Amino acid sequence: MAASVARSLAGKTALVTGSSSGIGLGIASVLASKGANVVVHGVGALDEIDRVARTIAQQHEVKCVASNADLLKGEEPVKAMVDLSHSALGGPVDILVNNAGIQHVCPVEDFTLEAWERIMAVNLTAAFLASRAVLPAMRENKWGRIVNIASVHGVVASANKSAYVAAKHGLIGFTKALALETANSGVTANAIKPGWVLTPLVEAQIQARAATSGRSFEEEKDDMLREKQPQRQFATPEDLGELTAFLCSQAAANMTGESIAMDGGWTAQ
Repeated sequence: MAASVARSLAGKTALVTGSSSGIGLGIASVLASKGANVVVHGVGALDEIDRVARTIAQQHEVKCVASNADLLKGEEPVKAMVDLSHSALGGPVDILVNNAGIQHVCPVEDFTLEAWERIMAVNLTAAFLASRAVLPAMRENKWGRIVNIASVHGVVASANKSAYVAAKHGLIGFTKALALETANSGVTANAIKPGWVLTPLVEAQIQARAATSGRSFEEEKDDMLREKQPQRQFATPEDLGELTAFLCSQAAANMTGESIAMDGGWTAQ
């Protein structure tokens, strides 16, 4: 029984965008630990992403394949990424995790149209394109899970992050519409709203704060949490992975259209 629970996603295939590092890597690793085969997606050199995919496959005894599809370039790269599931893993995408995201910090009056459109393309449009691509097979199989990694910025705002905030609000709205369109089909769509998650990117932000202030890394880390998260602890990528896996489980089969916070109380304030 324990082995059955541990490998509860055996036979399923997951596509996790932005999964060669950070939150996405944590999600891909947890899904693989539960038996799912995984399309590992990232940006940059394909051999580096392939190295990550091979590591996940070896650690969890599943099949993985790497993709470096450029989500800035519209439909064709997204379609090719989805098609890898068939060609390399032997079946359609059962679980889609739209995690890829980029950021640009700038006041609105200085925000370039190019920067705005890049953020929308990766953070919102790519989720639409990937969802559209996987839905026919999910409907045919009467089973599918779409999990959109939004943010606390899908419900609150911060100055100088207008495009990111707009895209994440849009992603939550898209999740709700998708849930209504797929209701009673065996497909669910939900969003997760992380607050601060301790990733290499966030660690770099803390280091930059420390360099500017002259204070220690630990002092700046504590201040970052104190400013926003009453729980005063970071989530980990693996925490996000476990929540994603729950949303893919039978226990969550009647959950759809939800946006679930993992933010240490940030949005409770």
